[in-house]
Amino acid sequence: MGFHHVAQPGLKLLTSSNPPASASQSVGITGMSHCTRPTSMLNIILRKPLVLEGIDLGPCTSKWTADYLSQVGGKRKVKIHVAAVAQMDFISKNFVYRTLPFDQLVQRAAEEKHKEFFISEDEKYYLRSLGEDPRKDVADIRKQFPLLEGDIKFPEFFKEEQFFSSVFRISSPGLQLWTHYDVMDNFLIQVTGKKRVVLFSPRDAQYLYLKGTKSEVLNIDNPDLAKYPLFSKARRYECSLEAGDVLFIPALWFHNVISEEFGVGVNIFWKHLPSECYDKTDTYGNKDPTAASRAAQILDRALKTLAELPEEYRDFYARRMVVHIQDKAYSKNSE
Repeated sequence: MGFHHVAQPGLKLLTSSNPPASASQSVGITGMSHCTRPTSMLNIILRKPLVLEGIDLGPCTSKWTADYLSQVGGKRKVKIHVAAVAQMDFISKNFVYRTLPFDQLVQRAAEEKHKEFFISEDEKYYLRSLGEDPRKDVADIRKQFPLLEGDIKFPEFFKEEQFFSSVFRISSPGLQLWTHYDVMDNFLIQVTGKKRVVLFSPRDAQYLYLKGTKSEVLNIDNPDLAKYPLFSKARRYECSLEAGDVLFIPALWFHNVISEEFGVGVNIFWKHLPSECYDKTDTYGNKDPTAASRAAQILDRALKTLAELPEEYRDFYARRMVVHIQDKAYSKNSE
């Protein structure tokens, strides 16, 4: 894939705030001087989220209308998420899976109300493209939808051997995805439509009430602080994406995506770490690095051993373990 020259893309830095207690709160975005080479931009990024404007993405931003996609995608069967509510929850699985012809999905997702529906007339549709056989193949829009390959140019800010997947995403207006993190760096390309993206630093993980890679807190704009009191401590980074914008999301940064209107996006994931750090059986790209998985298993065994002690001793030695982990493993660098 290699590096190439980019003609003066615009850059926007995200600024942060604490999450609003009862209402949505936008966060200002500061401007930044233009830069002409991707290597310089990645030096500027320093592994922080960043919106890039003016990148040459090809004709997709003007061509990928609902009618065009329906025609090109045709009757190809795709597996989708269908929810009766706007806030999708991957922990409780408040959605159902359906298989639809691609053209039917696009038309349904573009509708505000549905004459024919599975759950309700307000149901939301979400496509995350998969490989031909998800157990063996990673997603790549160029392979699953070859007639669209010539319409889109991937930002070439990484080497070909680092490329992992390109995921095609189609969302109904108003759809909100759960807060989660990915283990690889990625570009979220907003091809058409508008999205609002809220991000949280990896260092605020202890405030997000995690189950695996996902947060229990669905309503991030009006959180239940009686149920999730620590959530108020998490710093919130926010940006709005217009058609043609590209958001760099570093690995481990939590993100929550709200589709403000019908839209099409593409996620490009690549391996920031050496390949041997990742689970070779992971075709979705969402398993923790192998060393992290081993460490979690060791911790589980340690906690089972502590359970053999009376409560007073268990509490004392658990606290000592926490201090030891903080001293040995926490980064000393400030954000």
